[in-house]
Formats: sequence, structure tokens, C-alpha cells
Amino acid sequence: MLKVRDLVVKYGTTRAVDCVSLDVNEGELVTLIGSNGAGKTSTLRAISGLEPLSSGQIEFDGDSIANCSPKLIIEKGIAHCPEGRRVFPQMTVAENLRMGAFARRDFNRIASDLEEMLEKFPRLRERLNQAAGTLSGGEQQMLAIARALMSRPRLILFDEPSLGLAPNLVEHVFEMVLSIRKAGTTVLMVEQNAYAALEMCDRCYLLENGRVTHAGVASDMINNPDIRKAYLGG
Repeated sequence: MLKVRDLVVKYGTTRAVDCVSLDVNEGELVTLIGSNGAGKTSTLRAISGLEPLSSGQIEFDGDSIANCSPKLIIEKGIAHCPEGRRVFPQMTVAENLRMGAFARRDFNRIASDLEEMLEKFPRLRERLNQAAGTLSGGEQQMLAIARALMSRPRLILFDEPSLGLAPNLVEHVFEMVLSIRKAGTTVLMVEQNAYAALEMCDRCYLLENGRVTHAGVASDMINNPDIRKAYLGG
């Protein structure tokens, strides 16, 4: 489904992403782990068109999407749930959800999809006419996920979905991610909680200093002594 080859993303002269290659097959949940500054977020932003590529190739369903506009990438079926949630704070919950469907043309189905999101996330129904910026962190994460789903993606990119959430909400967010994958949407996820990410995923890539240093199925990564020592607390 998604194929990334020799991806390079630069900020000035610094290579934030340095020749990264990865694959995501349809129906998989694939994770990227690594320390802060390893290039994980920049990789997702390049895939979704938010960062220009210095070089490399990105293909989705066999078509190149390298340096395509974010709008075109959304129309092709890739949604991005960004780090820090990034809801539109002055807009209501309802307006944020409708913004998730801005690139769609099947207008007759948007209302039914909105209702489906409110059934899936009942707290959002309670806050429907409330400004998104006044929601709690957990509620904003629900809104960010629901907004991404409103585009009807085939592939969804999650960037640190548990970041900044109270511990009692983290498990709930991970359950949401797993339910999205179970419903048929392919997932590529960056996650700070390496152990939780490896428990959830099919395959994983470890990024260090902008490069992929380890890749494999989750069980092999969990049992790798170097990864256990550096990222899983031994």
C-alpha cells in the first residue's frame, strides 16, 4: 500500500530524515519508535505532504505522492492525526469534524459519517457546540481522531497519540487505534511508549539519528537485547 524509499528531509543543512525506507501493507498496524529527534515526525509529515522531500520516493497504491499537496494526499486516502492534536481551537467540535471532510465530494454521506463519529465518541456529542480549544486533552485527542476519520481514509498516520494524556486515558486511546485497524483502516503510528507500540503492532521500524537501524515483526523487536536495553527499560 505505502512504499517509502531513500527518503531524505532536510532542515537547512541538517538531515532530519536520512535515507529512510519502509513499507506498510494493507491492513497492517506498523509503528515507528525511537528517541526524540530521531526523524519519526518528519517522516510522517513528508508522507502527508507537510514537509518537502529533499530526495527519495513515496508511493501509495503504486502512484508517486512525493511532494504532492496535502489536499491531494488526503483525497488519495491518507489522513494524518498530528502530534499535539492540533484541533482548530476557535471552531466548535462540529465545525472541526466537518473540516475533516473538506476534501470529500460525497456530500450526501458526510452527515451520516458525522453521526457515526458522535456515536463512536459520545463525549464529542456532549461538546458539539463547544469551542474545541476548551476541551480537555483527552477530548481533543478524540476530536483529532474523529476529524481524521471523517476523510474516510484507507491509511491513517498517528503521531504520538498518547502524548500529554493522563495515564487513565492512554489505554483508551490505544484501544481506539486498535479498533480503527480492526475496522479495516491501515495504520502507521509514531509512539513514544515503545513497549505499548510493540505490543500493538504487526511490524516496527526503529529510527535513530534519522536512519532506520532495526526493523522487523513486533516479537523479534521486543526480544532484541539492544532494543530492550535502550527503549524498553531492559
